[in-house]
Amino acid sequence: MDAQAKHAAERQCGQKYAISNYHDTKEVYAQLDRLISQPMRPVQRERMQEFLSFFENHCKRSKALTDEAKKYIPGGVQHNLAFNYPFPIAIEKTDGAYLWDADGNQYIDFLQAGGPTILGSNYAPVREKVFELLHTCGPVTGLFHEYELKLAQLVNRFMPAVEMFRMLSSGTEGVMAAIRAARAFTKKKYVIKVGGAYHGWSDQMVYGLHIPGTGRLEATGIPRSASSTTEEFFPNSLAALKRHLMINRLRGGTAAVIVEPLGPESGTRPVPFDFNQKVRELCDEFGALLIFDEVVTGFRLGLGGAQGFFGVKPDLTVFGKCISGGYPMAGGVGGRADVILRFAAGIGGIGKRAYVGGTLSANPLSCVAGYYSLLEMERTNAPVIAGCAGDRLTKGLQDIIKKYDLPFVAYNQGSIVHLETSGVMLLDFRNPIRLARELKPRKHMMEEMGAAYMSQGLITLAGSRMYTSMADTDEVIEDALNKFEVVLSVCT
Repeated sequence: MDAQAKHAAERQCGQKYAISNYHDTKEVYAQLDRLISQPMRPVQRERMQEFLSFFENHCKRSKALTDEAKKYIPGGVQHNLAFNYPFPIAIEKTDGAYLWDADGNQYIDFLQAGGPTILGSNYAPVREKVFELLHTCGPVTGLFHEYELKLAQLVNRFMPAVEMFRMLSSGTEGVMAAIRAARAFTKKKYVIKVGGAYHGWSDQMVYGLHIPGTGRLEATGIPRSASSTTEEFFPNSLAALKRHLMINRLRGGTAAVIVEPLGPESGTRPVPFDFNQKVRELCDEFGALLIFDEVVTGFRLGLGGAQGFFGVKPDLTVFGKCISGGYPMAGGVGGRADVILRFAAGIGGIGKRAYVGGTLSANPLSCVAGYYSLLEMERTNAPVIAGCAGDRLTKGLQDIIKKYDLPFVAYNQGSIVHLETSGVMLLDFRNPIRLARELKPRKHMMEEMGAAYMSQGLITLAGSRMYTSMADTDEVIEDALNKFEVVLSVCT
């Protein structure tokens, strides 16, 4: 950690969580409503062509590699986070706040692999611990390793509601396991989620993805029966959630309600501060388990996660991304011991159990990476430092938006920064005519904005979300804001 980061850690030593000031949710929605009520303000056509020329002129090796990959890989890339417009970029090197592509172009990394690398990419102290383990044990044995215990103990210390922890291979698997355990424990079958939220790609959760009200729209290849007991309610509508719970009580009951505690799509549709507490109360009233999907927020908001920040105790917590500090096989589920005991493993197991598995789950490499990543986050106060960077980035973006009189909206939840320019994620099925008319053009605008940012050396998540890390110093943020201004200043 450089001198500036150390100073930031000292300055923020009294702050436990990345969110320094929770946003005014009503004001954020008012701004978002104004955005989607107006005509789009895309980049000027002439300037957009200039931005796109960067890729043809400076990313030739990336294009050659991904064109060749299309012969062997569907679409040419393996990762859902890969930005495909005008074509994917091939990355060769990462360090802290930066990425370098196959052509040697440098980018500020606001993707951070979708959120796991709070310490910054390829963080050396953790990397060295991984090297040590590889020299002695290797990445996987299929048998118990001490770091399984050490990681579980550490998670419990930071999040006391996680009395027991079962490590798996991804957030998707963590969600699958949580729902399975909830059904086994409660002996009920219905699961309720928030419309638009993303909880992985399991059959039962490819329902109501990204845009509320979509139901099974993206469930190609999935039998209708797989999601027949999955339900969605409109974001922030506690009344709608209660109706589902009341109806389900008449037909056997609800096993669990699952939420992203910041709101769907990592807070793209933010929730009021007391929302999670009210969901907790409804779950208690109707005998349903409360599942927090902390795949993104777990440790990024602070070592106590969103549950610590909001002061709400879920029954089950799903982990992903941050649980292994960006190293592979990052996922798991933890919570009440009486529920998690349903996952007891080993040959034969213990009694009647909810079956989960995975040859590479809880492998020594992932566990040692997770253990030392969490220790380093604690030592450096990384979540808070990353949150301060998010605050600086958001304030700078808001100033640029005001300077050019744009309808765009910038807000953040600590180190999760939202920059809404097209508003495509705010559409929903309550107005299907408008959705059909505006979905494609607003999505294309979002793609163009992402490409324009990338041409200036900024990697974002689909042009609308950024994750900051401890590596994002004041100098990095200032440089990033100058690059953002180049693009935002030419939006018509």
